[in-house]
Parts: sequence; structure tokens; C-alpha cells
Amino acid sequence: MRWLVGWSSASTGLRPRQAAPGPPPHAPHGSTPDGTGLGYGTYAPGPGAGAESVGIDDEDGGLLTPVGARLLWGGPDPLWAVGDWRPDEIRVVGADADTRIAVLGTCAATDEQLRVGLFAARGGALRHLTAWPGSYTAVVQAARRTTVLGDLAGARPVFHTPWAHGTAYATAALPLADLIGAPLDIGHLAALLALPDVPEAVHDTTPFLGVHRIPPGHALILRNGAREIAGYEPVASLAVAAPATDARSAVDGVRDALVEAVRARLDAPRHVPAFDADPGPVPGMGPHERRAARGLPAPGMGADLSGGPASATLALLAAGLPGLPGTVLGHGSGAGERLRALTFNDLSAAGSGAGTERAAELAADPRLHHVVVTGAEDALPFAELDGPLTDEPGPTLAVAARHRLRLQSGSADHLTGHGARQVLDAHPARLADLLMDRRRRNLVRPVAALTRADGSATVPARVYAAARRLARTPYRAGIESAADRLLHRTFDESPGAVGASLAALTWARPGPAARWLTGEALAEVSFRLADAAARPGPGPGQRPGEFRARAALARHAADLRVLEQAAEVRFQRLHTPYLDNQVVRACRALPESLRVRPGARAEVLRTVLEGAGVTELPTGWGAPEPGAAATAARTGLRVAMAELVALFDTPFLAQTGLVEARVVRRALRGAADGDPLPVDGLTQLVSVELWLRRLATRRGSCWTGTSPRRQRAVPEGIAPAQRGALGAAGRG
Repeated sequence: MRWLVGWSSASTGLRPRQAAPGPPPHAPHGSTPDGTGLGYGTYAPGPGAGAESVGIDDEDGGLLTPVGARLLWGGPDPLWAVGDWRPDEIRVVGADADTRIAVLGTCAATDEQLRVGLFAARGGALRHLTAWPGSYTAVVQAARRTTVLGDLAGARPVFHTPWAHGTAYATAALPLADLIGAPLDIGHLAALLALPDVPEAVHDTTPFLGVHRIPPGHALILRNGAREIAGYEPVASLAVAAPATDARSAVDGVRDALVEAVRARLDAPRHVPAFDADPGPVPGMGPHERRAARGLPAPGMGADLSGGPASATLALLAAGLPGLPGTVLGHGSGAGERLRALTFNDLSAAGSGAGTERAAELAADPRLHHVVVTGAEDALPFAELDGPLTDEPGPTLAVAARHRLRLQSGSADHLTGHGARQVLDAHPARLADLLMDRRRRNLVRPVAALTRADGSATVPARVYAAARRLARTPYRAGIESAADRLLHRTFDESPGAVGASLAALTWARPGPAARWLTGEALAEVSFRLADAAARPGPGPGQRPGEFRARAALARHAADLRVLEQAAEVRFQRLHTPYLDNQVVRACRALPESLRVRPGARAEVLRTVLEGAGVTELPTGWGAPEPGAAATAARTGLRVAMAELVALFDTPFLAQTGLVEARVVRRALRGAADGDPLPVDGLTQLVSVELWLRRLATRRGSCWTGTSPRRQRAVPEGIAPAQRGALGAAGRG
């Protein structure tokens, strides 16, 4: 894991401290730690005043420092980078002694652009700091004001918590939970299971009480320890209608944004994994297989090539851009001229050959070096239940071993197509947006596609009625309806594509795991929704389809972040250009009439490739493979049934009052026997249980220093919940 962590201290209410033996780093000789010469402040360099001795001043008189941290700047508001950051992934540019910007991640801006942006940000303009190609986190310090910017998708979140008369912040929740010794927020876990796609249910909470998250598209602004959360995206006006967007220019904007996103990765320095000395030949294994067996990626740049349009577009764009897109010169095949394209062939899933065949046809391009990774039962979901502790729970914990097997044969910098469906496809709730705009003709194509899939003549009337009802339902009424469904345990939904579309035509709906939660847990989530209904709505000009689409994107970005941590391969970086800020903005500019067409994502990406000079695409480009993930999950569930039932013999989920163990065990056996139960809901239960077990067996902390306190999250352990514990946790 990699994160940044910092602190904004208060300017008042601090006890006096003796001057440190030496000046802080980069401070004039004779200055005091807080730079005032008065001997007050909470920035406290230790003996020698080295970078590693700068820490957060505990109220008990100790000094706390992040483990394995690199100090980016000191002073009363210090900032650290923690983890295995590459040298080119951290840049700090300063305008003067009190004004500086730190950018962590992949950012295509030059130092001069960072300096110009820093001057503008000092005056309060923030949005342009998020408009450079790449995926990064920007932190701006202007005197005693610190601004931390999150991204639009939520793949790079920002967390904060009060601490020692100030505010501590980080890009991970676990370090802050360790800092304050936060207990577990059982109410948050209940909301995450009951309503995973409803941001009102979790609001700004995390699995740890007292640690809060800023929403996507917002910035955390700290002034002398006081915090403020502000959005940096323009808000739609209710008085003046937005100008109509031309479809062609919108698609051109998506193409330009994607090309710049890929170019930002290609222009970054290439990396060769350390400890890459080949110990010698192994019978039946080439150099790439030997490297993958040692858990090391190949040097240079690579990309997924699953056969779908999202990953194929990135691979073809990267291979076609000028320069050497592939491996480092002298390492690997093709003398650095070919892009390493990775395809996973699931031998345990029947009917998965169409995507593999399309990938092989695409890989016939001489600029691509095709690598096929095969997996059998050992690569099924639930095949491996051990793994690292992630920052938060997520359903991808159950399939992390499957992804790790694939990524071990990837490259040091690996492009993936994650997020394309969420930023390009139309959420079914957008049909209500079309009705609100009186664009009934645009409903013809999606409704006709659903009619062909279902074969029923009543589909158009049912879909139109559901979309019309959603268009006329206020936000508050929709949230209250979801709370009522939880209280009355109303989880019945129609099967098939039509049933899923009808269920999605709501402001909020229960998730697939809600049916297995206890009544107390559902009541707690219903209470949270009642609080959400009393708060202001999603904002002026926000419509239900757009609102649901942004919530789905945020949920996917959070799951992807869990996947990156759970399936992490040493020395490897996963890149998701579709979740870059500029790509997300370009995709949001696509008109809804274009989005709702069947196959719109494949057509948009085809146009993107044609604009980049790629015209020959295989037959079946963009054809979906329905049920592939669900089939693999059900097969993995059946193969790992004994281990999963043992996992729920005495589960932590039951101890916390969220589920009844016998009910979950019965559901697992029923799903393995073929009962029509939502396997994705069971996957969520298994993933949260795995996360709780890893959290309970965790040793150590993210902090070290002289503080007498024991700095560790969930210090009391995961104890059985008492009556009313869920309600108390949710209100904390």
C-alpha cells in the first residue's frame, strides 16, 4: 500500500514547548519549530532535527511518526509519503518558503505548469489542479492553509479525523484509525452490505468510527486545524439550461482525453523490477514464466487484452502512439518495440472462448506481444481465502487470487480497462432523465433491446411506467421508500435483464446481501436513510439517472482500490485511464441520447480508435459475454464450499449482530446446489468476513514514536455486539 498522511495543527490552545535542539529541515538557523520564534507549536523535530524525527505531537507528550515515511515538508503542518513510492511519482514544487504543492502519482504536468497552478490555487482556484492528464493526488500549502484534492471517480480518496486540537488527513483510512485508536463502525458495515450503491447510507463514514471520507469531486481545506469540504466542479444552474452537446464533438473529447491519459503513462520513466536476476533455465519455462513464478512483473509497459472493447482500446492506443510503448530497451522481447498484451483464459468456464479468440485476433498486430495466462480451478473465486489486509472491505477480496495470478505475468506498468462501463454506459435510471427532458423518442432503442431479450410484449409499458414514476419521484421520497423496503424486508425482484433494469429505476434500492442481514442491522440502516432524507438532496440540477450513475462509479472505484491492494504484485503499478479526471469529464459530456443506445460503449470506443488511425477490428467487437463472472463465481462457490462453510462456523459478522451464521451457511449450500440466490450478495458477505478476520489478526501499527498510547485501530478487538450496539455505532 502507498498513501500520504499529513496534519494541520491549530494556532491556538496549544501548550508551550521547549525549543528543539536543532532547527527544522530547510528552516533558517535560529528559528523555532513553528517559525515564529516564540517557542510554541506542535511541529516538534527530535534530536538532530532529521526528516525522520518530525512527527505529530500527541496530547500525552509523545511524538508520533508514520512507519516507513518520507517527509515531504515539515513545519506546523507536516506531510509524509508512506510506502514504496517511485522517485518519479513524487514531485514537490515551491513558489516561496510558505507556498508549495506536492503531486503524488502519475501527472503529465511540467514543473512550470505546477508552479503556475500553485499561484492560482493560492487565490482559491482549485479545479484546474485536477485537469492535468494522469491519476494523482495534489496537496497545496499556502501559509497555514492546506488543501488536499480528491479525484472525480473516488479511486484516490481523502480521509480526515480530528486529532490533538487539529485535523489529520490521509489517502487511506487505516493510518488515521491507528492514530486515534478508532473502534469498528458496525453501522457502516451494515450500510455497506444493505445498500452498497447508495452513498446516502454510508454518507461520509468509514469502517472506523471517527474517520471520515470526503466525497468524490471535493477538496479538503484545512486552516489552522479547522476543516472545510468544498466541491471544485461547477454546479448546474436551474435558471439557465445547459447548452446542447453535439455528439460528434463529445466523442472527439473522449478520444483526446483517452489519448492524453495513455500518453501520460508512456511518457513516464520505464521501470525494471529489482531482484530480476534470472537464476537460470528451468525445463519447460521461459524467462517470462520464471519471472512470474517468482512473483515479479515484466519490465516496462503492458496492457490487458481481454477481448472486450475497453482493454483493447487502451492496448491499441498505447501500441500505436509514437515512441517505444513496450518494454525497456534490452529487456524482454522485441527490443522494446512491442507492447506486452495480457489475456486471461479461464479453462474452468465453459463458453469463454469468444473473448479469447477476439483477443488473439487483436494481438496479431505486430506492435503487440501477446501473453496468454491460463487458470483452472485454482484461479476460481473463493479458491484462496488468505491475503493481505486492505484499507477497507470490498467484494473483490473473494477474487483477489484470481487477479493476482493474471497480473504476475503482466508488466511493471500495466494498463487496465476498469471503469469503462461505469463512465461510458448508461445507467438504466437515465431513462427517467430522458423523460424529464421530454425526449421520449430516445427510449425506443433501449426498450426495444429489452423487449427482444425478454420476449414479452408488456416490456415497453412496464419500463415506461417505471421511468415515468422515477421522473416524478422526489429525492426525499425515493430515500424514504428504500428505508421502508428495508424495514419490511422487501427484496423480491424480477429475474433477467428487464427485472434488473426495472429494479434500477429507483433513487435507492437494497443490495443483494441485504436479505441475509438481521432485523436490527436493517433497522440501523433504515435509521441512517431517515437521517439522509432530512439532509439536502444531491444538489440543484441533479437528476436521478445522473445521480445513480455517479454513485455506481464511486462504488466501482472503491472496489477497484481494494483490488489493487489485495492483488498487489511487488514493483507493479496498475493504471486505470478511464478513471482519470479528464476522461471522466469527457465521458460525462456525452449526450444521454447517445449513451442509452444498445452497444453505445463499443461504438464510442470504435470511433475513438478510428480517430487514432485504427480501423480494422475483429468480428464481434463489443459483443457482451453475459453471465461469465456469475458462472465463475457459482463454480468457485461450489468448489470451495467446505472452506466457506467453515468460515461461517463462528463468523465475526454474527458476533457483531449483522447476520445469523446458520442462515448464511444455509444460503451458501443452497447457492452451490443451484438455488436462484444472488451469488454477488454472498460474495459481499464472504469478503466482509475475510476483512474482519484479517483485521482481528493484524499485528503492529502504522505509527511509531515516543507516545505512551497504544496506537492501533480497533484496540478492543471485534467483540460481540450488545443490544443497541448497531444504533450506537451508526450515530458515532
